[in-house]
Amino acid sequence: MTEGTTSAAAEGADTLSRLEQEGEIAADYLEGLLDIADLDGDIDMDVEADRASVSIISDSGSRDLQKLVGRDGEVLEALQELTRLAVHRETGDRSRLMLDIAGYRAKKRAELSELGAKAAAEAKSTGEPVKLKPMTPFERKVVHDAVKSAGLRSESEGEEPQRFVVVLPD
Repeated sequence: MTEGTTSAAAEGADTLSRLEQEGEIAADYLEGLLDIADLDGDIDMDVEADRASVSIISDSGSRDLQKLVGRDGEVLEALQELTRLAVHRETGDRSRLMLDIAGYRAKKRAELSELGAKAAAEAKSTGEPVKLKPMTPFERKVVHDAVKSAGLRSESEGEEPQRFVVVLPD
């Protein structure tokens, strides 16, 4: 191994270790939250796409965790920000941690990927840009990825909270 390869491997291991630490801090924070709210849920941690990913899941299939998702994921977004702040407080570093509760974000990702693919197909067939409704940054990212995988480009336009995706034809 060359020195550059060795340092790159060490840097990758350091990044993985840091992301796992973020996941542990987030899990501890969320366990405390579940205890305070007297809600049942299991915490699952992973590292996906260079960011820590934490999920709260329930075996009982109860609707209690839906309270933590809220209408259109509003409570989930707020909890994700609070969890990121808890990680920041412990590590001193900004966190890009992703939080999912009761599979809401995974389901939303699948729906948005389909929306992005349909918008790309429409832009290809009509030759006209396709404007989508305003979305959160997470939602826009998923749509941008779906459009890119369909072979087209997309842009975000507007100001928060009315920022939206425009799918551009070839």
